[in-house]
Amino acid sequence: MLKRLFLIGLLVVSPSLLAQSIELRGAAAPGGLMIGKVDADTQVFFKEQELPKTPAGFVVFGFGRDDTGVHKLRLLSKDGEERIERITLAAREYKIDRVEGVPQETVTPDPKQVQRAREEAERVWLARNKTSTRTDFLTPLIMPAEGRISGVYGSQRIFNGTPRNPHFGLDIAAPTGSPVNAPWSGKVVFADPDLFYSGGTLILDHGYGVTSTYIHLHKLHVEVGQEVEQGEFIAEIGATGRVTGPHLDWRINWGHERLDPALALEHFK
Repeated sequence: MLKRLFLIGLLVVSPSLLAQSIELRGAAAPGGLMIGKVDADTQVFFKEQELPKTPAGFVVFGFGRDDTGVHKLRLLSKDGEERIERITLAAREYKIDRVEGVPQETVTPDPKQVQRAREEAERVWLARNKTSTRTDFLTPLIMPAEGRISGVYGSQRIFNGTPRNPHFGLDIAAPTGSPVNAPWSGKVVFADPDLFYSGGTLILDHGYGVTSTYIHLHKLHVEVGQEVEQGEFIAEIGATGRVTGPHLDWRINWGHERLDPALALEHFK
């Protein structure tokens, strides 16, 4: 009798609707990284773009610092049936520091420095354009360094009434030379010991658009093209670039969307 009832229950549910369901993990918040799991025959669209799937049916996406309101995931079965998953984001409050009386030469670099910074930013942008089918982002995340948290994602300074760019990383203060270890396995796609703003800079690819960045490094121990294992010693904390003291600025991106490492740790460690 139980078996018969179970079969009847299955018959009243459309197989295509079952195929369109998605299991979601992560932070449904500005700066949040999210991972979904779908049926092999289901396509997933986010912000009108189809998300590439791993062979096991995982997709990954994220939200920017100022994303709020309702965001839609469109699920499409192989027979054309559609389902909409809605994710509602509440606005976050960020730390804002207002500083007046800052000398103008401190706030505004000279034109040569600005040009150099733009050229370096383009190189970083191109490095993040590269995508791969690595699935390192599916493993539990670990902290890349030990130390005091001295800066958080989303914070912003306003010098003499002019807003500066928000901070998009998690700052970990520690003495120069302290180890930086890979929080996920990955492949090095960018390595430069001397960028104008960020000093020693390293970017790892973790697959499907997910990258992590490490800046103000004293010394890099890996090079472009090298594959690293989770927990591997990849660099040393420093005070290079435009900083006031030694620390690691750790960042996570999905494509060019800047995510909050603290939220990723909270949901995926």
